[in-house]
Amino acid sequence: MDERGIHNFDTPDSIDFEQYAEDIRKIQDGQTITRQEYTFNNPNKKPKMLTFTPAPVVVVEGIFVLYYPELANLLDLKVYIDAKEHIKLKRRIVRDKVERGYDLDDVLYRYEKHVMPTYEKYIAPFKHDADLIVPNNSDFKRALEVIKTFLRAKIK
Repeated sequence: MDERGIHNFDTPDSIDFEQYAEDIRKIQDGQTITRQEYTFNNPNKKPKMLTFTPAPVVVVEGIFVLYYPELANLLDLKVYIDAKEHIKLKRRIVRDKVERGYDLDDVLYRYEKHVMPTYEKYIAPFKHDADLIVPNNSDFKRALEVIKTFLRAKIK
């Protein structure tokens, strides 16, 4: 909890990285796993059960994947999606205010007090551990094209 009594979900200890790593290992070993959907603390949304099955390419996402060596070491290719700070803030406002119904002052407070300090301490220092850094300042489809091109070159 911060000085206002607001829980900070933007810290590495907000995820169970050991379970996450175990889930990745199970999928890599050919096992199917089922997990409850995370509903962003929305009491009005009933979480679904999600099934994850093994596949030739498994995409693992999360802002702390590079922070935890136990997770990062499980990955064959690490991609860091980057954006300029003002774009990240704009996207956060749209997501939290528009999609989740959060108050703008709350969104801005959390961004300043939770998101950016976490980014600077736990995310940015590991950016260069990625195999590929993809700028995502405009259309995400362009970023996906960069990733697809990179993957095709790696597979050949």
